[in-house]
Amino acid sequence: MPDRLVVLYRGNRPPATALIERLADTVYATEEELPYLLPGADALLAWVTITPAIREAWPDTPEKAPRWVHASSAGVDSFLFPALVEDPGVTLTNARGVYDRPTAEYVLGLILALAKDFPGTWEHQQRREWRPRPSDGITARTVLVWGTGPIGRAIARLLRAVGMRVCGAGRTARSGDPDFGTVHGSATVPAALAEADYVVLAAPLTPDTRGMVDAPVLAAMKPGARLINVGRGGLVDEEALIDHLSAGRLAGAALDVFGQEPLPAGSPLWDMPGVMISPHTAGETTAEREALVEVFLDNLTRHVEGRPLRNVVDKRRGYVIHEESPA
Repeated sequence: MPDRLVVLYRGNRPPATALIERLADTVYATEEELPYLLPGADALLAWVTITPAIREAWPDTPEKAPRWVHASSAGVDSFLFPALVEDPGVTLTNARGVYDRPTAEYVLGLILALAKDFPGTWEHQQRREWRPRPSDGITARTVLVWGTGPIGRAIARLLRAVGMRVCGAGRTARSGDPDFGTVHGSATVPAALAEADYVVLAAPLTPDTRGMVDAPVLAAMKPGARLINVGRGGLVDEEALIDHLSAGRLAGAALDVFGQEPLPAGSPLWDMPGVMISPHTAGETTAEREALVEVFLDNLTRHVEGRPLRNVVDKRRGYVIHEESPA
C-alpha cells in the first residue's frame, strides 16, 4: 500500500472514493493545500490537470516527491516541467482511452454543424426568419487528422464510416495504415493541407508541436477549408488564425481549446463568422468521471500489487508511445 496518496481536486472529489481509500492512505488537497500535503507522498492523483499548482507545489528534493503521478486526462503538458521530467524515479501515467470515442463523436458533430451551418439556422430561428438555403455535404470530403494517437485514430475511423476521405499527419510517414491509409510526415504535410477540406488537430502539446499551425501552415491550407482543434490551444498561432479567417481564406473553424482558457471575452474569435467556440469539452460526457476513476483504480491496484502500470507516458515525448498490455 502506498504510504500516502494525495488526490488533487477542485470543487468535487472523484467518485468511488471509498474504493480508492481501501487501497491507499488517501488525503485530499485543493490547489491551495497541495504545497503542504504533496511533500512525502508516494503517489498523486491529479483530478485537476490544467493547473500550475502541481509544478508550483513540487518538492525541491527528489526524496520528498511522489514516485507515481496519474493525470486524469489524455494531455499531460501541465506535468512536463523539468523537475518531474528529469527525475527517472517518477512514473507519469494518464487516462489514455477514456476520451477517444467521445472526442471522435464531437468532431463528427462539429463537421456536420459547419457543413450544414447549424449556427446560422439557429440564428434565423431566434429571429423567426424562414431562410431556406443549400448546405455542404460531407461524403467524399477530405479530412487531414493531424495527430495519430488513439484519439486521432478514433476520429479517423468514425469519419471514414460516414464516407469521408481521411488521411493522417504524424511523426513518421507511412502508407497502408489501417485507420488513416496514408500518414504524412513533415515533407508531405503541405501537399496534404492543400487537398484537405477539413484539418482536425488531435496532437498532444509538446515542444515539437507547440505553434505547429502557424501562418505558413494556414497559408498552405486549401482555400475555403475549415480548421477543427480538439487537441491543445498551444498547437495554433491564434493571431495568424484570426488573420486568415478575417481575410476569408478559410471558411471557418471549430475551436475547443485555446492558448488562454477561458478564452478572453475580448478575443475576436468570439464574433467571427463561421467560427464555433466550445469550452474545452470535446471529450466530456456524462459518464466521464466514472470512466476516469476506473482507469485510475486499475492502475492503483497494479501499483499496490507491484505489477506494471498502464498508460505510462514517455516524459520526453509527452505521450504514451505505444499500446501496452501489461500483465
